[in-house]
Amino acid sequence: MLTINPEKVCHVIVKARVFDAKEEVSDPSPGSNPTDDGSADILEDFADDPTRQELIEFIRGLDEDEQVELVALSWLGRGTYEFVEWNDALDEARAAHNERTAEYLIGLPLLGDYLEEGLSAFGESCEDFEKNRL
Repeated sequence: MLTINPEKVCHVIVKARVFDAKEEVSDPSPGSNPTDDGSADILEDFADDPTRQELIEFIRGLDEDEQVELVALSWLGRGTYEFVEWNDALDEARAAHNERTAEYLIGLPLLGDYLEEGLSAFGESCEDFEKNRL
């Protein structure tokens, strides 16, 4: 049974997709203004990226059980575990839990997609969450 509020998962999904769209830094010290460089820097993944920081802080702000469920949902969504193995995924995520859970999660390529697939296995979606954001 899923106990984390699906809206919290949807928030992570939205932020993770923004973060996943970032590209490797091509010019570490641009020195120009956004008009001259076509605002391309906004798509680059700088260490102090506000989206990254917001995502890390949000995940760290979740309680331990919620963090464990996020990890287990990501594993479910990427196919590491099947839905019938949910309790095994939770047990493994709980055993692996540490203070670097947020960094682990944002290091997963396609985190947003994995979480969305995991939510879908529970019959949940972010459709209403997305509607409320607009």
